[in-house]
Amino acid sequence: MNQETLSFEKAFERLEQILNTMNSGKTALEDSLKLFEEAEKLIGTCNAKLNSAEKRIDQLIKNKAEVAVDAAGQPMTLPF
Repeated sequence: MNQETLSFEKAFERLEQILNTMNSGKTALEDSLKLFEEAEKLIGTCNAKLNSAEKRIDQLIKNKAEVAVDAAGQPMTLPF
């Protein structure tokens, strides 16, 4: 599966699997290097997803702060 299409949770789960495998001490050097490379890509994927989520949250907070309501609590509109 393409790492960019993995959900954050699936990518993080795979990272945990890699960590457990590498920490077992039973992995050959070449296999450890391949796992390390995969982990590096997964970390990049997770970071990108976290950054994207943070930007979305910031935008939602910003939009919420910009919404004005009238006395009845209804959103006010402004002409263009």
